[in-house]
Formats: sequence, structure tokens, C-alpha cells
Amino acid sequence: MLGARSRKKSPGDPIGIDPSRSAVRLTRVTKEYGRGPSAVVALDDVSVGVAAGSFTAVMGPSGSGKSTFLHCAAGLDRPSSGTVRLGGQDLGELNETQLTRFRRTRVGFVFQAFNLLPALTVEQNITLPLRLAAAETDHDSVRSVTAAVGLAGLLGRRPAELSGGQQQRVAIARALITRPEVIFADEPTGALDPDTADDILALLRQAVTDLHQTVVMVTHDPAAARHTDRVVFLAAGRVARRVDAPSAPHIKDVMTELRRIR
Repeated sequence: MLGARSRKKSPGDPIGIDPSRSAVRLTRVTKEYGRGPSAVVALDDVSVGVAAGSFTAVMGPSGSGKSTFLHCAAGLDRPSSGTVRLGGQDLGELNETQLTRFRRTRVGFVFQAFNLLPALTVEQNITLPLRLAAAETDHDSVRSVTAAVGLAGLLGRRPAELSGGQQQRVAIARALITRPEVIFADEPTGALDPDTADDILALLRQAVTDLHQTVVMVTHDPAAARHTDRVVFLAAGRVARRVDAPSAPHIKDVMTELRRIR
């Protein structure tokens, strides 16, 4: 819950989170694709802070800038202007090689398509970020993470031998293995049936509550967003609304309103 504010904040202002408690913070971020009259502004002067140890959903109509927000916040893309700080690091200060190394150990990713390597076992997929970073594999940590996500006994299997829900659990374990600053989840339940989706969302919630991780999730689904602590709504590339402790009916109402924004 946010404390009292000394002044009214516009939707584009940071959301009142102490910078020292922010896991990721975008300040006046603009992202344009192309140049001149044909340029497309995907993000327009966006300022958002995400508190460490929180579960945040990012929502908005199609074309609102959700994916661009995630890509800039996670260091997958660079903004045209503004700053992105993740775990206290200004990503703009890193060159491409440094940024790649940073993402390997301090950022976790969970995608709709799972993005597992089919030739690798469950254990090898989970520990891949450690191997890419040339870090030693702590087998106790592997066992702990796999037990936490319900994969005990499946470490020797390959992705084709798993259900969709199990594959997403592998992806979550892979994101957790380095204990990153932030886990970014892009439509993590989009390819799952409703019951399996609820299990995966409960697992992400558990990662926040029990493991003190920070999760930022892009989703179009009000039922998914209700598991989060806060929803940041985008419309036409700008922050249009924020809702704490969201309910599915409230989210649906806001989304209906935002679809009218062009």
C-alpha cells in the first residue's frame, strides 16, 4: 500500500516507490520505431517503478506498448530516450556485451512458448543460464528449485515428454535458478488451459511470497492479473491507470474504457 503523497501525481510520474526499493524503474522512457513522419511511438514518456518483492501485471489494448515496455524494462531493447534502472544498474551505461552478461544472471524470463531446448533434459534446460554465464551449478539449489515448482522426479526427461504445464514449470525454474533481480513473464499462461494456467499463476505468486522474487507479467487476461499486487495499464504508449489489489471485474471495466482510447 502506498503511503500519503505530498502532491498529486500524473499518470506519467513514477508511482511513489522509494528508488532504493525499486527492482526496476523506468523514468521518462520513450521508444520510437523508425524516423520522420512514419515513426511509430510505442512508448511515450513512461515513468513506472516496480517495488522489489512485488507481483505486477502490465495490461492494455492491442498496440498499447505492453511488449515494448517489457523489452525495455528487461534490457532486451534500448529506449530512444529516458532511463531504465534494474537492480540499481542503469542499463544505458552497459554496452551490448555487458548487457547480455547482466541479463544472464540478474534477469529471468518466462514466455508463452516456453522456449525450452528440445535436445536438453529438464535439468539441463533449468541450469542453462548458469552454464551460459560460466557459473558453477549448485546441485542443492537445483533440487530446491525443482521441488518448489513441482518437477521432482522429472529432471531426466526432455520437453517433448512433458505436458504444457510441466514445460512452463521448467521455464519458471530456469528463471529462478540464478535468483534474478526481476522475472519478466510475457503472457505465461496464454498457451495453457484455465486449470493449468491457475497452477502456473499460483506458482508465480509463490515465487513472490515465499522466495521474495519480483515478477512483472504482461497479460491480456483479467483472470491472470487478479493474482498480482498491482496492474499498470497502458494505452497509446502511455501509463493510463494503476490499480492496486485488482479484481477481475474491475480490470475488465478498465480495459473496456481503455479500448476507446486511440
